[in-house]
Amino acid sequence: MSESPHLEQLALIGNCQFSAHVADTGEIVWCCLPRFDAEPIFSSLLDAETGGRFVVGPVGGGRGKLHYLPNSNVVETIHEGPEGSFRVVDFAPRFVLHGRYFRPTMLVRMVQPLSGTPRVSVLCDPRLGWSRGEPARVQGSNHVEYAGFESRLRLTTDIPLSYLGGRPFALSGPRHLVLTWGEPVEEPLPALCERFLSETLRYWERWVKHCNIPPLYQSEVIRSALVLKLHCYEDTGAIVAATTTSIPESPGSGRTWDYRYCWLRDSYYVLGALRRLGQFEERERFVHYLLDIAASSPSLDLAPLYRVDGSSAGLEERVLEAWPGYAGERPVRVGNAASSHSQHDIYGEMVLALAPIFVDDRFRDDRNPESLQLLERLTQKAVKVAGTPDAGIWEFRQGWKPQTFSTLMCWAAADRMARVAERVLPAQVERYRADAADIRARLIEQTWSQEQGAFVSTHGGAGLVAALLQLPTLRFLPPTDARLIATIERLAADLSHEGWLYRYRIQDDFGKPSVAFTLCTFWLVEALALLGRTDQAQVVFERARAAMSPLGLLSEDYPTSSTRMWGNYPQAYSHVGLIHAAFAASPRWAEYL
Repeated sequence: MSESPHLEQLALIGNCQFSAHVADTGEIVWCCLPRFDAEPIFSSLLDAETGGRFVVGPVGGGRGKLHYLPNSNVVETIHEGPEGSFRVVDFAPRFVLHGRYFRPTMLVRMVQPLSGTPRVSVLCDPRLGWSRGEPARVQGSNHVEYAGFESRLRLTTDIPLSYLGGRPFALSGPRHLVLTWGEPVEEPLPALCERFLSETLRYWERWVKHCNIPPLYQSEVIRSALVLKLHCYEDTGAIVAATTTSIPESPGSGRTWDYRYCWLRDSYYVLGALRRLGQFEERERFVHYLLDIAASSPSLDLAPLYRVDGSSAGLEERVLEAWPGYAGERPVRVGNAASSHSQHDIYGEMVLALAPIFVDDRFRDDRNPESLQLLERLTQKAVKVAGTPDAGIWEFRQGWKPQTFSTLMCWAAADRMARVAERVLPAQVERYRADAADIRARLIEQTWSQEQGAFVSTHGGAGLVAALLQLPTLRFLPPTDARLIATIERLAADLSHEGWLYRYRIQDDFGKPSVAFTLCTFWLVEALALLGRTDQAQVVFERARAAMSPLGLLSEDYPTSSTRMWGNYPQAYSHVGLIHAAFAASPRWAEYL
């Protein structure tokens, strides 16, 4: 029986239209076309036996050495064997063509001998989505077309077609494979692949050069920036949480989620990371996506998550009973039950995400009475729901209570709207200041626990939750406030296991969490830095670096008992947390040089 690869053995490639996971065995184990939230054509990650696969590897299998080409999202795998060695270069083309971004739904695989005459095996075996049906194969002179998909799926290659079923052959020279969705390739492959590779490398290298980075942790920030970029769906500006579904948080937990969607909850934090990186274009596209979603809901009863096209159709959660799951861990889920939740923190995050339109002059073109009215309505919605029960940031499925973090974000909405009003709505400044003061007073009265010596997770409750590590980031209290300091210290102590932070330790719908949540440790780094404890923050960051794969990628969860990663991978939120933490813990360039 085939085994699921460890997450550390996977690289992510893509071009802001689609993505694919490449294993160090030379196999594409996961790829959804034509976009992140579509059905998979290669899916052995969740079904190692009958899921679709695309393998370019050594005869008899074996793991190669997988790495990214410097400052790019192009992957190279080196395979060595008794007959010789060869390399496989995998990428999705992306570059500027005719004044706009060229990002075809195209996967390019280039194979080149390095020494001797290595023997290679190639197998392209796609599947018809969740049905796992086998498409009919229509053979041309130098291509195979796979019938049954919504669009044309064609593999064009200069490898003999007779070898594409896995028959071993001697690699005597460079070979090329180009898988296309839609428009096929009609020009000579070698020149096309070399040109696309050169242009794609040039694009990523230039994009990285336009990134701000801190003096410390440069390689980690660069890789995290590149990963975050791969989660951007350029057509609409949406940014997804992850490009995978149903990789469990931990073995036997049943905590398997579909993250191939855009969570409004993530918006403010993601936009903050892009601001630190200095990538305005991605910020602007994402802001437009958020504006469109909010404007499309007259009642502003917003869902926590949306598809990459901005719709909420088909997000109901369903279980695919016949799928064995990653490493045999069930269930495999499509859609997400959180789409029907009430999560009141999203109103605060939406206000914080959209407020720069009126305080950052680079957004001047988006300033109009309609967007200002929308921002006001979002703020008023936040004020209205503050302190009422909801599922909260961790999306509890039962037993909803007034969540401290949700109320905190509602306070942030009113507080930031008051700042916007100072510039564009002077008559409303006092109103929003009063709203913020009222929520703040209630929050302190109802969530500060003298007994716990900390702000607690729910109004009148007693539990602790790592989301409150964002209290300093949101500037709810001055960094010298004793209650703020006590809360950060208590969270760091009580939620820590071997130096890694859990989200919480309370029982939820699936029991008690048994693994650390990668993002929470980065939240702690940022909180410590904002309290002026830079040395402590750097110590925690150094420990957090251990969670990164050899390729510099981060999963959602980190089991301290082993080095094997769990959770959807790579996780955009984890990389966003690293970016924030690195900028917070590192000195500024003016202080460094």
